[in-house]
Amino acid sequence: MVNSCRRALPRGFTLVELLVVIAIVGILIALLLPAVQAAREAARRATCANNLRQIGLALHSYHDAFRRFPFGWDDRGSGWTLPILPFAELGTIYDTIHFQEDGPGNWSSGSANQAACETVIPMFRCPTMPIAEHFDYNGIARRVPASYRGNAGSEASSDNASTLVIPGSRSLEDLRQNGIFYGCSRTRLDDVRDGTSNTILVGESYTDPEFVKDGQGMDFWYIGSPQADPYHCGSGSGGTEFSEFVGTTLAPINAYLRHPGTHGCLMELSFGSYHAGGAQFLIGDGNVRFLADTIDPAIYLGLGSRDGGEIVSGF
Repeated sequence: MVNSCRRALPRGFTLVELLVVIAIVGILIALLLPAVQAAREAARRATCANNLRQIGLALHSYHDAFRRFPFGWDDRGSGWTLPILPFAELGTIYDTIHFQEDGPGNWSSGSANQAACETVIPMFRCPTMPIAEHFDYNGIARRVPASYRGNAGSEASSDNASTLVIPGSRSLEDLRQNGIFYGCSRTRLDDVRDGTSNTILVGESYTDPEFVKDGQGMDFWYIGSPQADPYHCGSGSGGTEFSEFVGTTLAPINAYLRHPGTHGCLMELSFGSYHAGGAQFLIGDGNVRFLADTIDPAIYLGLGSRDGGEIVSGF
């Protein structure tokens, strides 16, 4: 007897069907990838903003303790990031520092001072910044770059008086700056007559130690600097590369990216970031604001000044 029933064989995919499925999956990935990347960048940007808030809390705690903000840099090449360490639960690093001019007090001496400059401190690094954590730079074998710099004001166009880019501007050697952090500064909240909500304390920077223009590197650091030492608080002379610790609003935001023709001396003073379209800034009242790199230059200049009387509403 012949069985007329036949078992149905499983039907596989044809080559055309497989190619269609692969194409659909590719399209879905292409559609989803930007969204995933945007979500990751949003998370990194939020972390970056939180870093600035932590810095702000440390700065205001320092001000509460000493009735002034820390210096931008002092006569030993220490940056403003060093004295706030105990106010950011980083006193163990601060306690290792040799507070002396020579020997182990030098930042490239191989002592605990150099070790501090080689220590990764997450609070000073934006997670969006894609560069290496360590660079062999200025005698510090594993120097750690920083994402944030203090605001020196709106008048300086260069580190040194011999390289002024804009006629009538100042250099960072000058003891007279209209910002918050500069050589041996002792700025108080009472000095911020424009109002803390209208004045920048700290801003992001587009750090890239491997990029050099007109002899100026876009290298920004924390803790201490062999090049800034020796600086003389009485005369403002000595040392160089104070832009390692501070920037100014005289240079447009993201000059490195948006204004490549800018002279290197001014470019290294520019605030900026690896975020698209602008940079985040810590304002004097503790808030963090994202400023577009298309901001009105007059408003941006006013935000750099602590007592210029400028009108800076709408930023």
